[in-house]
Amino acid sequence: MPIIRRRGWEIAEQYVTPESAVMNRRGMLRGAVAMTILPAAFARADDALAPNPLYKAGRALTEEKYATTYNNYYEFSESKNLWRDAQALKQRPWSLQLAGMVSQPRTIDLDDLLKQVQLEERIYRHRCVEAWAMTVPWTGFPLSQLVKLADPLSGAKYVAFETVQDKTMGGLHSPFYPWPYVEGVTIEEAANDLAFMSTGLYGKPLPPQNGGPIRLTLPWKYGFKSAKAIVKVTFTDKRPTTFWEAIGPSEYGFWANVNPAVSHPRWSQARERLLGSDEMVPTQLYNGYADFVANLYADRKNEKLFM
Repeated sequence: MPIIRRRGWEIAEQYVTPESAVMNRRGMLRGAVAMTILPAAFARADDALAPNPLYKAGRALTEEKYATTYNNYYEFSESKNLWRDAQALKQRPWSLQLAGMVSQPRTIDLDDLLKQVQLEERIYRHRCVEAWAMTVPWTGFPLSQLVKLADPLSGAKYVAFETVQDKTMGGLHSPFYPWPYVEGVTIEEAANDLAFMSTGLYGKPLPPQNGGPIRLTLPWKYGFKSAKAIVKVTFTDKRPTTFWEAIGPSEYGFWANVNPAVSHPRWSQARERLLGSDEMVPTQLYNGYADFVANLYADRKNEKLFM
């Protein structure tokens, strides 16, 4: 009998999405894998889903068609309707460079990496700084597992993520943006159980428009912190200057934790629009995950934690 360690935000599958839909999706995965339509490494996700609980969302799932066709991805376009353009980004071969303050800098193939981690499915709320939100099922693995594989030196205090710059990305021609896209977290944030590296969405390989083949997912922060299409992970003792922080430090800070009481300089963050229904609902502190992450900031009360 598998032993499940309850973390506090799990919920039984039947309360999140119908069991028939979940099992049907997994059945489709098995069939697709048998026909070699999906990458072999992702097939392991199907085996990992069954014993693992889904993560508590407290909301209905966003329909896949909305989550995969309404995207921010400035490397491609400033338009939300960029998903067709994103299909040109090849998802394999793909590798991650582990750099900086690590015991042995190296480059690892993504499929080799996926053989060394425990894949699972988690349902997370996602909150964009633009005040829209969705609730989706990610497949992936805890960021802490990647940190462990990288084996950072004791002096490393931050983890920086750099996204791909590919010839298919028309937005890279804009001189306004300080490419490449760089994001970062502290070592303590990276070790938090909620921090996740996503490789799938809705039981399928992660679509390129959503950051495939591998992205960062930090559900308690605004969405721009969750870097897409990652190619380099650097461990450092210096806090990285992140992409949007470099563009507008008065509007987008390093921490970017969700807080309904702290407005963006140009709009309120008190409420958010749910993709699909367009329902407006109250925003929750740390996007509803305060019980699991607030302790990370107990000693940082003098810093600008929420924007």
